[in-house]
Amino acid sequence: MTREYLFTSESVSEGHPDKAADQVSDAVLDWLLTRDRHAKVACETLIAKNFLAITGEFRANFPDLIPALQDAIPGLARTVLDGIGYTAACGFDPTRYELRTVLNRQSDNIDQGVERGGGELGAGDQGLMFGYACNETPELMPTPVMFAHRLGRGLTALRKGGKVPWLRPDAKSQVSIRYEDGRPVEIVNVVISTQHTADVAHGVIEDYLIERLIKRVLPARLLTRKTEFLVNPTGRFVVGGPEGDSGLTGRKIIVDSYGGWGRHGGGAFSGKDPSKVDRSAAYMCRWVAKNIVAAGLADAVELQVAYAIGYPEPVSIYVDTQGTGKIADEKITRAVRAVFSFKPADIIRQLDLLRPIYRQTTNYGHFGKSGLAWEKTDKIAALRAAI
Repeated sequence: MTREYLFTSESVSEGHPDKAADQVSDAVLDWLLTRDRHAKVACETLIAKNFLAITGEFRANFPDLIPALQDAIPGLARTVLDGIGYTAACGFDPTRYELRTVLNRQSDNIDQGVERGGGELGAGDQGLMFGYACNETPELMPTPVMFAHRLGRGLTALRKGGKVPWLRPDAKSQVSIRYEDGRPVEIVNVVISTQHTADVAHGVIEDYLIERLIKRVLPARLLTRKTEFLVNPTGRFVVGGPEGDSGLTGRKIIVDSYGGWGRHGGGAFSGKDPSKVDRSAAYMCRWVAKNIVAAGLADAVELQVAYAIGYPEPVSIYVDTQGTGKIADEKITRAVRAVFSFKPADIIRQLDLLRPIYRQTTNYGHFGKSGLAWEKTDKIAALRAAI
Protein backbone atom coordinates (compact mmCIF):
# COMPACT_ATOMS: atom_id res chain seq x y z
CA MET A 1 0.00 0.00 0.00
CA THR A 2 1.41 3.40 -1.02
CA ARG A 3 2.15 5.72 1.90
CA GLU A 4 1.53 9.39 1.10
CA TYR A 5 2.22 12.47 3.18
CA LEU A 6 3.06 16.18 2.87
CA PHE A 7 6.10 17.83 4.39
CA THR A 8 6.80 21.57 4.51
CA SER A 9 9.98 23.56 5.16
CA GLU A 10 10.75 27.26 5.12
CA SER A 11 13.69 29.57 4.59
CA VAL A 12 14.26 33.26 5.23
CA SER A 13 16.22 35.86 3.30
CA GLU A 14 19.37 37.53 4.55
CA GLY A 15 17.23 40.63 5.13
CA HIS A 16 14.96 38.91 7.64
CA PRO A 17 15.57 40.60 11.04
CA ASP A 18 16.62 37.36 12.75
CA LYS A 19 19.09 36.63 9.97
CA ALA A 20 20.44 40.17 10.14
CA ALA A 21 21.15 39.55 13.82
CA ASP A 22 22.85 36.23 13.02
CA GLN A 23 25.07 37.93 10.45
CA VAL A 24 26.20 40.64 12.86
CA SER A 25 27.04 38.03 15.50
CA ASP A 26 29.03 35.96 13.01
CA ALA A 27 30.82 39.08 11.75
CA VAL A 28 31.95 39.74 15.33
CA LEU A 29 33.14 36.13 15.63
CA ASP A 30 35.08 36.32 12.36
CA TRP A 31 36.71 39.62 13.40
CA LEU A 32 38.01 38.05 16.60
CA LEU A 33 39.17 34.78 15.01
CA THR A 34 41.13 36.80 12.43
CA ARG A 35 43.12 38.30 15.29
CA ASP A 36 43.12 35.43 17.79
CA ARG A 37 42.42 31.90 16.54
CA HIS A 38 41.71 30.73 20.07
CA ALA A 39 39.33 33.51 21.13
CA LYS A 40 36.19 32.38 22.93
CA VAL A 41 33.02 34.01 21.67
CA ALA A 42 29.33 33.78 22.46
CA CYS A 43 27.86 36.84 20.75
CA GLU A 44 24.19 37.82 20.77
CA THR A 45 22.64 40.57 18.65
CA LEU A 46 19.25 42.26 18.96
CA ILE A 47 18.01 44.48 16.16
CA ALA A 48 14.84 46.57 16.18
CA LYS A 49 13.66 49.83 14.69
CA ASN A 50 16.54 52.31 15.01
CA PHE A 51 18.19 50.14 17.68
CA LEU A 52 21.00 47.58 17.75
CA ALA A 53 22.32 45.81 20.85
CA ILE A 54 25.35 43.50 20.90
CA THR A 55 26.29 41.53 23.98
CA GLY A 56 27.74 38.20 25.04
CA GLU A 57 30.73 36.55 26.66
CA PHE A 58 34.25 36.89 25.27
CA ARG A 59 37.77 35.81 26.11
CA ALA A 60 40.93 36.62 24.15
CA ASN A 61 44.62 35.89 24.62
CA PHE A 62 45.60 39.51 23.96
CA PRO A 63 44.50 42.09 26.59
CA ASP A 64 43.78 44.86 24.11
CA LEU A 65 41.62 42.77 21.78
CA ILE A 66 38.23 43.12 23.50
CA PRO A 67 38.53 46.93 23.81
CA ALA A 68 39.52 46.97 20.13
CA LEU A 69 36.41 44.93 19.33
CA GLN A 70 34.32 47.51 21.16
CA ASP A 71 35.70 50.16 18.80
CA ALA A 72 35.28 47.94 15.72
CA ILE A 73 31.64 46.97 16.29
CA PRO A 74 30.03 50.04 14.67
CA GLY A 75 31.97 49.43 11.46
CA LEU A 76 31.27 45.70 11.51
CA ALA A 77 27.55 46.29 11.93
CA ARG A 78 27.53 48.93 9.20
CA THR A 79 29.26 46.57 6.77
CA VAL A 80 26.72 43.81 7.44
CA LEU A 81 23.66 46.05 7.23
CA ASP A 82 24.87 47.82 4.08
CA GLY A 83 25.62 44.44 2.52
CA ILE A 84 22.08 43.26 3.20
CA GLY A 85 20.72 46.38 1.54
CA TYR A 86 19.03 48.07 4.47
CA THR A 87 18.21 51.75 4.12
CA ALA A 88 15.83 54.05 5.97
CA ALA A 89 13.20 53.20 3.36
CA CYS A 90 13.68 49.45 3.90
CA GLY A 91 13.14 49.33 7.63
CA PHE A 92 16.55 50.19 9.13
CA ASP A 93 18.92 53.09 8.55
CA PRO A 94 22.55 51.88 9.04
CA THR A 95 23.71 55.50 9.31
CA ARG A 96 21.37 56.55 12.14
CA TYR A 97 20.50 54.22 14.99
CA GLU A 98 21.10 53.73 18.70
CA LEU A 99 23.88 51.21 19.43
CA ARG A 100 24.45 49.51 22.77
CA THR A 101 27.26 47.05 23.49
CA VAL A 102 27.81 44.99 26.62
CA LEU A 103 30.87 42.74 26.22
CA ASN A 104 31.28 40.46 29.21
CA ARG A 105 34.25 38.28 30.08
CA GLN A 106 33.73 34.54 29.68
CA SER A 107 33.31 32.84 33.04
CA ASP A 108 36.52 31.50 34.55
CA ASN A 109 34.54 28.42 35.64
CA ILE A 110 33.73 27.62 32.00
CA ASP A 111 37.27 28.40 30.86
CA GLN A 112 38.87 25.99 33.32
CA GLY A 113 36.67 23.19 31.99
CA VAL A 114 37.23 23.99 28.32
CA GLU A 115 40.99 24.66 28.38
CA ARG A 116 42.23 21.38 29.83
CA GLY A 117 45.84 21.61 28.62
CA GLY A 118 47.95 19.08 26.74
CA GLY A 119 46.13 19.83 23.50
CA GLU A 120 42.86 18.63 25.02
CA LEU A 121 39.66 20.66 24.94
CA GLY A 122 36.57 20.10 27.03
CA ALA A 123 33.11 20.67 25.57
CA GLY A 124 32.07 24.31 25.95
CA ASP A 125 28.62 23.28 27.12
CA GLN A 126 26.49 20.25 27.79
CA GLY A 127 23.92 19.35 25.17
CA LEU A 128 22.88 17.10 22.33
CA MET A 129 23.52 17.69 18.64
CA PHE A 130 22.10 16.07 15.53
CA GLY A 131 23.29 15.56 11.97
CA TYR A 132 21.26 14.35 9.00
CA ALA A 133 21.74 13.38 5.37
CA CYS A 134 19.63 11.66 2.72
CA ASN A 135 19.97 10.92 -0.99
CA GLU A 136 16.96 12.96 -2.15
CA THR A 137 18.99 15.87 -3.57
CA PRO A 138 22.53 16.35 -4.94
CA GLU A 139 23.39 18.13 -1.69
CA LEU A 140 22.23 15.04 0.27
CA MET A 141 19.66 17.20 2.03
CA PRO A 142 15.86 16.96 2.40
CA THR A 143 14.02 18.31 -0.64
CA PRO A 144 11.63 20.82 1.01
CA VAL A 145 14.30 22.86 2.79
CA MET A 146 16.66 22.86 -0.20
CA PHE A 147 13.87 24.15 -2.47
CA ALA A 148 12.97 26.84 0.08
CA HIS A 149 16.63 27.93 0.23
CA ARG A 150 16.83 28.03 -3.58
CA LEU A 151 13.86 30.39 -3.67
CA GLY A 152 15.39 32.61 -1.01
CA ARG A 153 18.73 32.84 -2.80
CA GLY A 154 16.98 33.50 -6.10
CA LEU A 155 14.86 36.26 -4.61
CA THR A 156 17.94 37.96 -3.16
CA ALA A 157 19.75 37.67 -6.51
CA LEU A 158 16.82 39.39 -8.25
CA ARG A 159 16.83 42.19 -5.69
CA LYS A 160 20.57 42.75 -5.71
CA GLY A 161 20.74 42.46 -9.49
CA GLY A 162 19.00 45.84 -9.66
CA LYS A 163 16.42 44.84 -12.27
CA VAL A 164 13.49 44.59 -9.84
CA PRO A 165 13.44 47.95 -8.04
CA TRP A 166 10.35 47.19 -5.98
CA LEU A 167 11.94 44.32 -4.02
CA ARG A 168 13.12 44.95 -0.46
CA PRO A 169 15.38 42.86 1.84
CA ASP A 170 12.94 41.11 4.18
CA ALA A 171 11.47 37.86 2.81
CA LYS A 172 10.41 34.29 3.55
CA SER A 173 9.89 31.24 1.36
CA GLN A 174 8.11 27.96 2.03
CA VAL A 175 7.62 24.76 0.05
CA SER A 176 5.28 21.81 0.65
CA ILE A 177 6.18 18.49 -0.98
CA ARG A 178 4.01 15.41 -1.43
CA TYR A 179 5.84 12.16 -0.80
CA GLU A 180 4.97 8.66 -1.93
CA ASP A 181 6.77 5.80 -0.20
CA GLY A 182 9.43 8.18 1.05
CA ARG A 183 10.23 9.86 -2.29
CA PRO A 184 9.23 13.43 -3.33
CA VAL A 185 6.76 13.33 -6.22
CA GLU A 186 4.99 16.71 -6.34
CA ILE A 187 5.24 20.30 -5.13
CA VAL A 188 1.83 20.96 -3.62
CA ASN A 189 2.25 24.63 -2.77
CA VAL A 190 4.83 27.39 -2.68
CA VAL A 191 4.63 30.42 -0.40
CA ILE A 192 6.71 33.57 -0.89
CA SER A 193 6.32 36.66 1.26
CA THR A 194 8.59 39.50 0.23
CA GLN A 195 8.85 43.08 1.36
CA HIS A 196 8.22 45.57 -1.46
CA THR A 197 7.80 49.25 -2.23
CA ALA A 198 4.43 50.88 -1.66
CA ASP A 199 3.84 51.73 -5.33
CA VAL A 200 3.83 48.23 -6.85
CA ALA A 201 0.57 46.34 -7.37
CA HIS A 202 0.10 42.93 -5.79
CA GLY A 203 -0.68 41.39 -9.18
CA VAL A 204 2.65 42.57 -10.58
CA ILE A 205 4.55 40.99 -7.67
CA GLU A 206 2.60 37.76 -7.98
CA ASP A 207 2.98 37.33 -11.74
CA TYR A 208 6.67 38.25 -11.75
CA LEU A 209 7.71 35.93 -8.93
CA ILE A 210 5.72 32.97 -10.24
CA GLU A 211 7.16 33.25 -13.76
CA ARG A 212 10.62 34.67 -13.11
CA LEU A 213 11.48 32.97 -9.84
CA ILE A 214 9.40 29.95 -8.86
CA LYS A 215 9.15 28.34 -12.30
CA ARG A 216 12.82 28.98 -13.01
CA VAL A 217 14.20 27.78 -9.67
CA LEU A 218 12.04 24.76 -8.91
CA PRO A 219 12.10 21.63 -11.12
CA ALA A 220 9.31 21.53 -13.72
CA ARG A 221 8.83 17.78 -13.20
CA LEU A 222 7.52 18.45 -9.67
CA LEU A 223 5.34 21.44 -10.55
CA THR A 224 1.84 20.44 -11.68
CA ARG A 225 -1.34 22.21 -12.76
CA LYS A 226 -2.54 21.74 -9.20
CA THR A 227 0.48 23.40 -7.56
CA GLU A 228 -0.71 26.40 -5.57
CA PHE A 229 1.33 29.61 -5.59
CA LEU A 230 0.79 31.94 -2.63
CA VAL A 231 2.72 35.17 -3.16
CA ASN A 232 2.38 37.80 -0.42
CA PRO A 233 -0.84 36.16 0.77
CA THR A 234 -1.66 39.10 3.09
CA GLY A 235 -1.79 41.31 -0.01
CA ARG A 236 0.73 43.88 1.22
CA PHE A 237 4.22 43.73 2.78
CA VAL A 238 5.64 47.27 2.77
CA VAL A 239 6.64 47.55 6.42
CA GLY A 240 9.40 45.02 6.95
CA GLY A 241 12.86 44.44 8.34
CA PRO A 242 13.51 45.62 11.90
CA GLU A 243 10.79 48.25 11.47
CA GLY A 244 8.19 45.50 11.23
CA ASP A 245 9.67 42.98 13.66
CA SER A 246 12.67 42.72 15.96
CA GLY A 247 15.46 40.26 15.19
CA LEU A 248 17.53 38.14 17.54
CA THR A 249 20.50 35.82 17.09
CA GLY A 250 19.61 32.14 17.04
CA ARG A 251 15.87 32.32 16.36
CA LYS A 252 16.01 30.48 13.02
CA ILE A 253 17.61 27.20 14.07
CA ILE A 254 15.26 25.04 11.98
CA VAL A 255 15.99 27.12 8.87
CA ASP A 256 19.69 26.79 9.74
CA SER A 257 19.61 23.00 9.87
CA TYR A 258 17.21 20.60 8.11
CA GLY A 259 13.93 22.46 7.84
CA GLY A 260 12.35 20.35 10.55
CA TRP A 261 13.07 17.06 8.76
CA GLY A 262 16.09 16.07 10.81
CA ARG A 263 15.97 16.87 14.48
CA HIS A 264 17.76 19.81 16.06
CA GLY A 265 19.37 19.70 19.48
CA GLY A 266 18.14 23.15 20.44
CA GLY A 267 21.37 25.14 20.49
CA ALA A 268 21.80 27.92 17.96
CA PHE A 269 24.88 28.20 15.74
CA SER A 270 25.62 31.85 14.98
CA GLY A 271 27.93 33.94 17.14
CA LYS A 272 29.61 30.93 18.77
CA ASP A 273 33.26 29.95 18.44
CA PRO A 274 33.95 26.24 17.72
CA SER A 275 34.67 25.34 21.34
CA LYS A 276 30.88 25.57 21.68
CA VAL A 277 29.73 22.10 20.64
CA ASP A 278 26.27 23.52 19.85
CA ARG A 279 27.91 24.63 16.63
CA SER A 280 31.00 22.52 16.00
CA ALA A 281 29.49 19.15 16.92
CA ALA A 282 26.41 19.88 14.79
CA TYR A 283 28.77 20.51 11.87
CA MET A 284 30.61 17.30 12.76
CA CYS A 285 27.40 15.27 12.80
CA ARG A 286 26.43 16.60 9.39
CA TRP A 287 29.87 15.66 8.01
CA VAL A 288 29.60 12.12 9.35
CA ALA A 289 26.00 11.68 8.20
CA LYS A 290 26.78 12.96 4.71
CA ASN A 291 29.71 10.56 4.34
CA ILE A 292 27.57 7.61 5.48
CA VAL A 293 25.01 8.32 2.76
CA ALA A 294 27.64 9.14 0.13
CA ALA A 295 29.36 5.84 0.92
CA GLY A 296 26.16 4.00 0.06
CA LEU A 297 25.75 2.63 3.58
CA ALA A 298 22.23 4.09 3.89
CA ASP A 299 19.72 6.16 1.94
CA ALA A 300 19.15 8.37 4.97
CA VAL A 301 20.78 8.67 8.38
CA GLU A 302 20.42 10.71 11.52
CA LEU A 303 23.26 10.99 13.99
CA GLN A 304 23.12 12.18 17.59
CA VAL A 305 25.99 12.99 19.93
CA ALA A 306 25.80 14.38 23.46
CA TYR A 307 28.34 16.09 25.70
CA ALA A 308 28.95 17.12 29.30
CA ILE A 309 30.45 20.57 29.82
CA GLY A 310 34.22 20.46 30.34
CA TYR A 311 34.47 16.78 29.33
CA PRO A 312 36.23 15.93 26.05
CA GLU A 313 34.59 12.63 25.13
CA PRO A 314 30.95 12.57 24.02
CA VAL A 315 28.72 10.82 26.54
CA SER A 316 26.79 9.10 23.73
CA ILE A 317 26.84 8.53 19.97
CA TYR A 318 23.74 7.22 18.18
CA VAL A 319 23.35 6.31 14.50
CA ASP A 320 19.88 5.70 13.05
CA THR A 321 19.48 4.85 9.34
CA GLN A 322 15.69 4.87 9.70
CA GLY A 323 15.31 1.48 8.08
CA THR A 324 17.35 2.45 4.99
CA GLY A 325 20.71 0.99 6.05
CA LYS A 326 22.42 -1.51 3.78
CA ILE A 327 24.04 -3.07 6.84
CA ALA A 328 23.13 -3.05 10.53
CA ASP A 329 23.19 0.31 12.31
CA GLU A 330 25.47 -1.19 14.95
CA LYS A 331 28.12 -1.93 12.31
CA ILE A 332 27.86 1.57 10.91
CA THR A 333 28.22 2.98 14.43
CA ARG A 334 31.41 0.97 15.00
CA ALA A 335 32.80 2.20 11.68
CA VAL A 336 31.94 5.81 12.58
CA ARG A 337 33.76 5.49 15.91
CA ALA A 338 36.79 4.01 14.13
CA VAL A 339 37.01 6.71 11.45
CA PHE A 340 35.95 9.89 13.28
CA SER A 341 36.90 11.46 16.61
CA PHE A 342 34.18 13.48 18.30
CA LYS A 343 36.42 15.18 20.87
CA PRO A 344 36.00 18.97 20.55
CA ALA A 345 39.71 19.54 19.82
CA ASP A 346 39.63 16.84 17.14
CA ILE A 347 36.45 18.24 15.59
CA ILE A 348 38.13 21.63 15.31
CA ARG A 349 41.23 20.07 13.77
CA GLN A 350 39.37 17.77 11.34
CA LEU A 351 37.12 20.57 10.06
CA ASP A 352 39.70 23.37 10.37
CA LEU A 353 37.29 25.53 12.34
CA LEU A 354 39.66 28.14 13.80
CA ARG A 355 39.21 30.37 10.76
CA PRO A 356 37.01 33.38 10.00
CA ILE A 357 34.57 31.37 7.87
CA TYR A 358 31.38 31.91 9.77
CA ARG A 359 29.61 34.76 7.99
CA GLN A 360 29.50 32.59 4.85
CA THR A 361 27.57 29.95 6.80
CA THR A 362 24.84 32.25 8.08
CA ASN A 363 22.33 32.54 5.23
CA TYR A 364 20.19 29.86 3.52
CA GLY A 365 21.15 27.06 5.87
CA HIS A 366 24.44 25.95 7.39
CA PHE A 367 24.24 22.67 5.46
CA GLY A 368 23.99 21.75 1.80
CA LYS A 369 26.37 24.48 0.60
CA SER A 370 29.63 23.79 -1.22
CA GLY A 371 32.95 25.07 0.06
CA LEU A 372 32.38 24.18 3.70
CA ALA A 373 34.53 21.49 5.32
CA TRP A 374 31.58 19.60 6.80
CA GLU A 375 30.05 19.24 3.33
CA LYS A 376 32.98 17.22 1.99
CA THR A 377 32.52 13.51 1.26
CA ASP A 378 36.16 12.67 1.86
CA LYS A 379 35.72 9.73 4.24
CA ILE A 380 33.88 7.35 1.94
CA ALA A 381 36.83 5.00 1.46
CA ALA A 382 37.71 5.04 5.16
CA LEU A 383 34.15 4.16 6.19
CA ARG A 384 33.93 1.32 3.67
CA ALA A 385 37.28 -0.01 4.85
CA ALA A 386 36.17 0.17 8.48
CA ILE A 387 32.98 -1.74 7.61
